[in-house]
Amino acid sequence: MTDQPTPDPEQAPVPAAKLVFTDPFAQQTSDDTDAAWGESSSRRTLDWYLDQRPPHHGD
Repeated sequence: MTDQPTPDPEQAPVPAAKLVFTDPFAQQTSDDTDAAWGESSSRRTLDWYLDQRPPHHGD
């Protein structure tokens, strides 16, 4: 028979550390903004849309 120490009733067990995983898609990244893409303003005018027109759409 081995001598086992009796647990101290005043000493609470220490909880184990928890791993917390968050959804990475819930947060906006810095490259997902207009400023990161070189846009100076989020307001787009007709001139901006005409500049973005693909060449095969013609003038």
